[in-house]
Amino acid sequence: MIVRPKPRLREVAFAVHGSILPRILGRLFSIAAIGVVAVLAARSHPGLFAQISAIPFTLIGIALSIFMSFRNNACYDRWWEGRKLWGSLVIACRSFARRIATLDEADRQFLLKGCIGFAAGLAARLRGGEEVAAIAGPCGRGTWNDAVNPTDALLVQMGRRCLDLMQQERIGAIHHSLIEEQLHLMAQVQAGCERIAQTPVPFSYSLLLHRTAYIFCLALPFALAGSLGWWTLLPVLLVSYTFFGLDALGDELEDPFGLEPNDLPLDAMARTIEREMLSALGETDLPAPVAAREHRLS
Repeated sequence: MIVRPKPRLREVAFAVHGSILPRILGRLFSIAAIGVVAVLAARSHPGLFAQISAIPFTLIGIALSIFMSFRNNACYDRWWEGRKLWGSLVIACRSFARRIATLDEADRQFLLKGCIGFAAGLAARLRGGEEVAAIAGPCGRGTWNDAVNPTDALLVQMGRRCLDLMQQERIGAIHHSLIEEQLHLMAQVQAGCERIAQTPVPFSYSLLLHRTAYIFCLALPFALAGSLGWWTLLPVLLVSYTFFGLDALGDELEDPFGLEPNDLPLDAMARTIEREMLSALGETDLPAPVAAREHRLS
């Protein structure tokens, strides 16, 4: 996720790092090249594009803008829902730590490090990483190593440990139900994140937008070259920057758990959970929070 202060005028004009520009720069150069070809053709053969009116492009541009706003809103909703789910996970882990504060040290060690392993495993699962290795860091080996869903298997073991405590009459039934409630919330977070990760925006919906944006930007220089001359490049590049930029930004937000610059900082949020669970165990030598590198938080 890009972490920068509110941009000032100089940054608005010249900031490149953290913007969408590097991702679409190649497309802008292609459009500029086509614009140069259109202008040279119009100057060499006056009246060549006289029958191409800019009015249809105005109507198409308005429709394309509305269509693109719908898609970007849908992608942003996915991004924001993912952030809310990880916020719920932080709340569930904090509540879980508070509700097991009276347990024996060995039980608290297993359960709170299980929360750390759950967050690390979930982040790795959503990003296609080494899920078992991520869990093994705080939790070591266990039955989750050979499970189809290691992160959920870890949660199952945490639930069994709590059930054993109730059966041994070390905690009461009400206390157990309060603890189980937080485990259920953690399972809901995982299911919600998997739903977002495994259900992309419909392909035909995105394909239609991509094709329309490309056709519009490729054809626009030929509608303006006859009347604007070399000034054609200015509106063409501005429109292309806007459409291609929104298109690329929507692609990043569509999968909020990836490694793109504008995706969610799962490592930083998992580290937050790790620090707070270790602090609840009384440890003082805590890992440092994940810091942003070149305004990017992973």
